Amino acid sequence: MNPPRAEPELAVVEDSALYGPTFWLAYLANVLLVCANSITFHFAEFIADLGGTEVLSGQIVSVGLTAAVVMRLWLGRAIDRLGPRWVWQISSLAFIAGGLTFLLPGALSPLIWLARIGYQVGLAGMFSCSIVHIQNQAPPHRRTEVIGSLGSSGFVGTILGTQLGDLIFNHLPPGQPQYLAMFGGSVLLAVLHLGVVSHFTRRDVHTAPLETPGALKLLVRHWPGAIVLVAIAMGTGFSVTTVFLTRYATALNLRGIGTFFLAYSMTAFCCRWLFRRFGETAGRHRMVLWGLFGLTCGQWLFLCVTSDLLFILPALVCGFGHALLFPAVVSLGAGAFPVHYRGTGTTLVLGFTELGTIISAPLLGAIIDLGREAGSLEPGREFRLMFIVAGAVALVVAVIYALTAARRPDRDATPDDEVPFEVEPVSGAEGGLA
Repeated sequence: MNPPRAEPELAVVEDSALYGPTFWLAYLANVLLVCANSITFHFAEFIADLGGTEVLSGQIVSVGLTAAVVMRLWLGRAIDRLGPRWVWQISSLAFIAGGLTFLLPGALSPLIWLARIGYQVGLAGMFSCSIVHIQNQAPPHRRTEVIGSLGSSGFVGTILGTQLGDLIFNHLPPGQPQYLAMFGGSVLLAVLHLGVVSHFTRRDVHTAPLETPGALKLLVRHWPGAIVLVAIAMGTGFSVTTVFLTRYATALNLRGIGTFFLAYSMTAFCCRWLFRRFGETAGRHRMVLWGLFGLTCGQWLFLCVTSDLLFILPALVCGFGHALLFPAVVSLGAGAFPVHYRGTGTTLVLGFTELGTIISAPLLGAIIDLGREAGSLEPGREFRLMFIVAGAVALVVAVIYALTAARRPDRDATPDDEVPFEVEPVSGAEGGLA
């Protein structure tokens, strides 16, 4: 009779090992990336200044995201095959090229659509590689935690980017000088991001799997389930905050969106660190349901905004929801795929978030334009139905998730649950995180 097996001490990973130099360099890179993206949250203002409508802004964003989603069908396979490093660098160059192209046209032209496609495809690749890389540095039972911890850098980047964006639009002359600073600043930050990434991944080692099936084949084989709807609901919320919120602030004659994103990001940052082990202690399904509840209430609280200070109300609740949702969605979705296809799994899950924005951006833009055509003397009234619809989407998804996936027990994987494969994960030479 075999003696009882003791609990393996390898299951415990000290914070000093998990949060080593590689993690913090990845953290810095992600701050730069999110700052480069969020500084362009005034994109709808750019389109409006060129004579475009809210629908056109939504359509351009939607086309860029559609290209990114289509590219994800090859992106994940490339990460699995080549490793994150090379795909990361190529994606950074695509993002930089897109940002530079925005500086060329002085009127609405096909170049804007092409620039948005390059920008969005590059952004998709950079985010995907970042998340795949950090997952490969952590033991399986702490994947949700490390995804959330790295993701907190996004809130730091959002604070910096939106504050810079508001400074640009409040202090530079209207028109071309503002957009030169906005897109030029985004490109500069992306160049710095590329430099940091190239440095800390320079000694990474990657072993490709023996077979790299197509993304659609893997998606059918390892379908993540109802978490897909949650990702789509998140994308709908992102349409509101990253595309149309700046137009809402303009309609209300407010200073900008900096107040919202400052409170939003600070709340999300604190909640992300406070609840970083929530997936282990309470389960990821509960993270999803609480996150969707925050997303629902946050959208409806926009209806109360009449001043810059009141932006804090929806910011606090939306920030709480985002803090819980993102790591749980990525962990559950990517975790449905074997470890050697995690690049494909991660990119597909993020792609469903983008799909939510693709579907919702033009529809929400049309809702705003319909409200404007109806006419009202009250500033910002045309945006109200948009907020109601976005909150309702999150609520409906929460009910569906509660009745389906959430009825099954969930916990983060432990080392004993991990099945060994013939592929070694990427090894960071500097961080000691393996």
